[in-house]
Amino acid sequence: MHVVITGANRGIGAGLATACAARGDEVTGTSRQGGDLARLDVTDPAQHAAFAAALNGRAVDLLVCNAGVYLDKGHTLDSGYDAAFWAETFAANVTGVFLTVQALLPALERSTQPKIAIISSKMASQTHAPGGSYIYRASKAAVLNLGRNLAVDLRPRGIAVGIYHPGWVRTDMGGSKASINTKDSVDGLMARFDDLDMGTTGAFLNWDGRPHDF
Repeated sequence: MHVVITGANRGIGAGLATACAARGDEVTGTSRQGGDLARLDVTDPAQHAAFAAALNGRAVDLLVCNAGVYLDKGHTLDSGYDAAFWAETFAANVTGVFLTVQALLPALERSTQPKIAIISSKMASQTHAPGGSYIYRASKAAVLNLGRNLAVDLRPRGIAVGIYHPGWVRTDMGGSKASINTKDSVDGLMARFDDLDMGTTGAFLNWDGRPHDF
């Protein structure tokens, strides 16, 4: 199985890349910096075109849209949430996911059982809205909506789409006080990806398989 993982240079993305490779999958990981990974700034349409071309006709069986940013952590309502942070966050967390899917549609359609996994967050939920982190929450809610609609439009093409909360994970983004470690999150997400099919397309699930409130 050929797996493409965006934002595979650290945290959950790096953990997923390692786990997929360990079980024998062919893994193409990306990062903005490139280096040992394929270079892909998900906000840049030209880089998407170059990345898709570099696949050289290979099928993509699983696309994991993991790349994202959290720029407004700790901001205050009275003085934070700069307009530039809104634009940068949505460019990476929402538009970046759409551009990735759009660029890799031909590669996904070459697979016999193509899947797209979108990493959202519990912070996308409108049911549980404790306030704060307005930019990040709004971007994750938007990408949840994007995933739900992609599931509808890609159903006739046989491409399953799942949207996932990876848990509050002890990573650079999640912080040291988070509730689970990277391995638990990765193991759970891998099981969810394996279960994803046309019968579950469009679902919003926790890393451990429990349905998440919208």
